[in-house]
Amino acid sequence: MSRIGKLPVEIPAGVKCELKGSHVKVTGGKGTLEATFSPEINIALENNALIVTRPSDKIEHRSLHGLTRALLNNMVTGVSIGYRKTLLIEGTGYRVSIQGKNLNLQLGYSHPKIVEPPAGITFEVEGTQTIHISGIDRQQVGQVAANIRKLRAVEPYKGKGIRYEGEYVLRKESKAGA
Repeated sequence: MSRIGKLPVEIPAGVKCELKGSHVKVTGGKGTLEATFSPEINIALENNALIVTRPSDKIEHRSLHGLTRALLNNMVTGVSIGYRKTLLIEGTGYRVSIQGKNLNLQLGYSHPKIVEPPAGITFEVEGTQTIHISGIDRQQVGQVAANIRKLRAVEPYKGKGIRYEGEYVLRKESKAGA
C-alpha cells in the first residue's frame, strides 16, 4: 500500500468538495480549483475527508494512487491557505519594481525584462531585491517562479542572479594567476 496514497485528505472548515466520477471541484476562501483524475482510481468523500483507493496492485495503479492523493491535497491546501514562493535578486545594479501588476526586472541587460502575471498569480515586491509570488495552484506558482529565475540564473563565481529563498549556490574559485 502506498504510504502517501493511503492517508486521507482532511478538508478544513470553509472548503467544499464536489465529486462527479473522477472529476473533483474544490472551492474555498481563496478560489476554486478543478481537476479530472484517472477513472481507474476511486475517490470518495467520507467524514469530511477525501479517501483515495486503487483497484489492484498493478504498477499503473500504484503510481496513480499516491499521485492522485498528493494532487488532491495540493488543491485543498491551495484554496484554503494558498502557495507562495520567494525569489531573491543579488548583484550590482540588479533590482525589481512593480508597475501595475507587472514586474519590471533590471538584470544587467540593455533593457528591462517585463513579466506579466498569468491569471490567478499575484506578485509582491519587498524592497528592490525580493519578489513574492503567490496563488492557489501549486504547479502554476512554481512554474512562474522558475520562469522568472530563468531570466538570470545564479552564476557560480560571484553569485549574481535570481535565486530561491534558502537556495544554496555552490561557489567556484576564480582562475588563479600564473
